Amino acid sequence: MKPIWLLIFFFSGCTSQEGVEDIEESNEWDRNGWNIIWHDEFDSFSLDINKWSHEVGGHGFGNNELQYYTNDSSNAIIKDGILHIQAKFEAAGIGEANNLRYFSSARLRTVGKGDWKYVRIDVRAKLALGQGIWPAIWMLPTDWVYGGWPKSGEIDIMEHVGHDEGRVHGSVHTESYNHKIGTQRTKTKVLSEVKDSFHVYSIEWYEDRIDFLIDDQQYFTFMNDQKNDYKTWPFNQRFHLLINVAVGGDWPGSPDNTTIFPQDMEVDYVRVYKKQNN
Repeated sequence: MKPIWLLIFFFSGCTSQEGVEDIEESNEWDRNGWNIIWHDEFDSFSLDINKWSHEVGGHGFGNNELQYYTNDSSNAIIKDGILHIQAKFEAAGIGEANNLRYFSSARLRTVGKGDWKYVRIDVRAKLALGQGIWPAIWMLPTDWVYGGWPKSGEIDIMEHVGHDEGRVHGSVHTESYNHKIGTQRTKTKVLSEVKDSFHVYSIEWYEDRIDFLIDDQQYFTFMNDQKNDYKTWPFNQRFHLLINVAVGGDWPGSPDNTTIFPQDMEVDYVRVYKKQNN
């Protein structure tokens, strides 16, 4: 009987130690005043399907975009701890036979796997460049409580139009404030290097405002006007994260003979925090 008890004690001790290590590891990325609640360091060999899902299709996504989003690993590659979202030229066409697309890319989202309200989000990334290239880090409603876009809102943590190198946009869209009617609330910040240098693109989302930051420097705040009206502040519901590289569309225009393919957006990590005591 003694060897059996020793064996049980051994496994019990290992389990306890692993639990301690997990707790210590989860605290490693805590920030001052913020506790980490969700993160992906992209240190596995493939995309973590418990955290991300692919959105597949080529219907233009409301912006007349030209790419077909796939669930193919060649468009979302993890290598040396970095996620590469890669937009490629497809000479033979891709997608539905009656709607072939000549560019492929990936659009990853956390819906149903990471849905949050009143959080800080950090995404450390290098951006894709070129005429017609449109990388984005953004958020959409999970439950669409107030109706379809733009009624339930949109938060654009980072958008970059490839022909305007270095100019990064942070924006919100609501029923009252959106780009379809030219009233979106947005600010830009110009960075000297976005393709070859990593920057951390962030929001801090509170009940009364959303702060936009790059490399921990705040450059834009969108305030809750306290009217208790979803048309100006639908940001009291859960949202999820999206990361993608679009090709073409109303804003960036189409690629031309100066555009180099493939184009990668590289993501080092995604970290989501909850305010302490919140």
